[in-house]
Amino acid sequence: MFDKILIANRGEIACRVIATCHRLGIATVAVYSDADRDARHVRLADEAVRIGPAPAADSYLRGEAILEAARRTGAQAIHPGYGFLSENAGFARACAEAGIVFIGPPASAIDAMGDKSAAKALMQQAGVPLTPGYHGERQEPAFLRAQADAIGYPVLIKASAGGGGKGMRRVEASADFEAALASCQREAQSAFGNAHVLVEKYIERPRHIEIQVFGDGHGNMVHLFERDCSVQRRHQKVLEEAPAPGMSEARRAAMGQAAIDAARAVGYVGAGTVEFIAAPGGEFWFMEMNTRLQVEHPVTEMITGTDLVEWQLRVAAGQPLPRTQAQLRIQGHAIEARLYAEDADRGFLPSTGRLHHLHLPAAGAHVRVDAGVEQGDAITAYYDPMIAKLIVHDSTRERALQRLQQALGHCRALGVTTNADFLRRLVMTPAFRDADLDTALIQREHAALEVARHAPHAHDWALAAVLAASATGTAGRGGSPWALADGWRLGTAAPRQVTLQAGPQRRTLPVHGGDGHWQVRLEDDTVVVTGTVGIDAFALQVAGVLRRGPYLYQAGDLQLLAGASALRLTLHDPVADAAQPGDDDSGLLAPMPGRVVALLAEPGTRVARGTPLLVIEAMKMEHTLQAHADGVVEGYRVRSGDQVEDGAVLVDFQAADA
Repeated sequence: MFDKILIANRGEIACRVIATCHRLGIATVAVYSDADRDARHVRLADEAVRIGPAPAADSYLRGEAILEAARRTGAQAIHPGYGFLSENAGFARACAEAGIVFIGPPASAIDAMGDKSAAKALMQQAGVPLTPGYHGERQEPAFLRAQADAIGYPVLIKASAGGGGKGMRRVEASADFEAALASCQREAQSAFGNAHVLVEKYIERPRHIEIQVFGDGHGNMVHLFERDCSVQRRHQKVLEEAPAPGMSEARRAAMGQAAIDAARAVGYVGAGTVEFIAAPGGEFWFMEMNTRLQVEHPVTEMITGTDLVEWQLRVAAGQPLPRTQAQLRIQGHAIEARLYAEDADRGFLPSTGRLHHLHLPAAGAHVRVDAGVEQGDAITAYYDPMIAKLIVHDSTRERALQRLQQALGHCRALGVTTNADFLRRLVMTPAFRDADLDTALIQREHAALEVARHAPHAHDWALAAVLAASATGTAGRGGSPWALADGWRLGTAAPRQVTLQAGPQRRTLPVHGGDGHWQVRLEDDTVVVTGTVGIDAFALQVAGVLRRGPYLYQAGDLQLLAGASALRLTLHDPVADAAQPGDDDSGLLAPMPGRVVALLAEPGTRVARGTPLLVIEAMKMEHTLQAHADGVVEGYRVRSGDQVEDGAVLVDFQAADA
């Protein structure tokens, strides 16, 4: 076994590898960028080395910097995690040339499976069933469009060197093909350094089922059964489970054998995943092989009682597989949910900021939490916005689902928007509960998943008003008393007028009092609030009911957690509001921090509502911004390559009816 290992990754996978290494008595080295200097994986590792600026291209994708860090610290092996350089054959070869073990498959296997077009041809020779499509070398847009026309729509454009839903677009009609192709190629180039794509028939109502395979250097190969990863959005997995619901033993054996045949065809060693598209009737087709550990590997560990990271370390050290196929058994059912910093109600836009408060469920025999961040850490625009993975396990799918619902109910965060509420709604849909699974489940359940923005109750308004009045009233703390906005008057304090907005509802509430006793006027009622408000937490009795929890007030945004309730409101300053320009539809604003990658319309162009105007990249995904009305693009305030902040004006736009 190794004495010291460098982990060439970040986030929860880096933390997970560090934990396994420490359990085995192996010293660890973390690498970090300027954005990750204080990250959790850096704090957990025995040593840490800076590898460059924040952008991944300047840090985590710099193989030479990572190898130099390994040499400087005396690391004998490098674990690549997933993403970044984990499927980079050139990096695997460079490790071998440097005399450092790459904890992954041989470079030849990465080459064979890394190019999805070449992999399809290889799988055809091995007798593995394939999805109809074009997997060749020609990449001219007109030629690829002709191939898609011949295949028949809908089709799927996929990055040949990619994975994780990046560089992938579904296209419904020929007229949309070239724009989708250009976006797909840009995203693929940015994420993987390779813009090559393939085009395949999109299978209607498919299930995404993958098989975990593992090989060693002694010729042994096993599969550790299947995972169902059908619940996706934008081709990125949201929920994964093992075993796949409704899987017969005959189909499991057939898919397992096909996966082993695929792995043997490339001389595979280490952990890998063979992914299949499965039709409702039971047919299945090879989609791709990910030559690395997958994000969702914990569900396999839970049902097989294994530690796949430990298996990786042992196989890389030359040891045989810890178990044979006959020794592997399925025990119970496991489900994983990915907790992201993203706003599901705004098209899953990434959310950046500092985690001023983070509460996750307690780990135990049935609940596992793999987290890459802790309270106080920052979610930046540079990397994947995953906060944690929640994995539950029990004897049956029904019991595991109950545990997942309970675990999601314990997820609370302040400082960023998370998808926790969306996940809670998702796992409670009849389709997921009844295992009516396919990759379009989220789109099919759109109505059930839409936010029913319940207006805050009267007592919620009163609670928020007191917190807002207290937060703004103490703004001068530590400075001039003249900066206080606490309504002080000689003899008694004047009532504060607090204007709050939650969704479409806005209320102006008079707040009287202070120092632990307030009265809030709500229409024809007066609500008495007593208790304490600290810098970041409160304990208040509202009409005799005790409410306590953390809160965050910054830049007019008020977030608070009280028991099972999570509220987010905007505090309006009438003076500042009056100084703002009117809502005249004159500009297009950045919905998140990111990098501008394409300007899609010429200045002076008249466009229709919905016309794509600009593409912004954030957290390794592209987001296309469209015209919100018919009008004229008067000009751009940014150039391709510019880094922009959330809310920045990007386009000068004159609406037709303005």
